[in-house]
Amino acid sequence: MLTAETLPRHELIGLRVRVVESSDSTLVGCEGSVVMETANTLTVRAGSRTRQVPKAVVTLEFALPDGEYVTVDGERLLTRPARRTERTGGSQWQ
Repeated sequence: MLTAETLPRHELIGLRVRVVESSDSTLVGCEGSVVMETANTLTVRAGSRTRQVPKAVVTLEFALPDGEYVTVDGERLLTRPARRTERTGGSQWQ
């Protein structure tokens, strides 16, 4: 189940997201759905436009399916998505 506590270990693709803070002011307010994720970036689609959002310089607000909003420092998400979502093998994300 996706909750505020499990979000950093969860699949992010498909979630609604908004950049609430960034050292790059052009990213603040960027919002849409996560369509791709790499170790260092999220790709966010809003309508027909997509933007690469570097995780290291942003604070993100995710909308969970139950309507709750969760704010996460992008640096907490800096790793390969497959590694972050692992359930075994000594992952620091467990």
